[in-house]
Amino acid sequence: MNVQECYEAIGGNYQEVLGRLRDDTRILKFLSLFLNDPSYDLLVNSIAKDNAEEAFRAAHTIKGVCLNLSLTRLFRSSNELTEALRGKSEVSGEAKKLVEKVKEDYLVTVDYIRKLKNA
Repeated sequence: MNVQECYEAIGGNYQEVLGRLRDDTRILKFLSLFLNDPSYDLLVNSIAKDNAEEAFRAAHTIKGVCLNLSLTRLFRSSNELTEALRGKSEVSGEAKKLVEKVKEDYLVTVDYIRKLKNA
């Protein structure tokens, strides 16, 4: 699998990220850094603790990283979750549903990035 195939599998925009980062080596470097970002674990733990403010920060970070790396599918779901958490003091039922989509998209994304790194 190459970087472009990985992006196609995860619903990302390869041409956009290539325009931003210029080559596959640099893209792979930043995708690898994404794997080590603690924001996803913080998000899941914050939702479990009903800490909407911390969950918002984690979702917002994921959204921003995905925007910069053109991880479109995960960007969309994390953006929806970010907006559902914005300004809230409690995690709503809507946010709890939306976090499930973020989890699904995140797990697919990191699985393919790991496959890419091991290819």
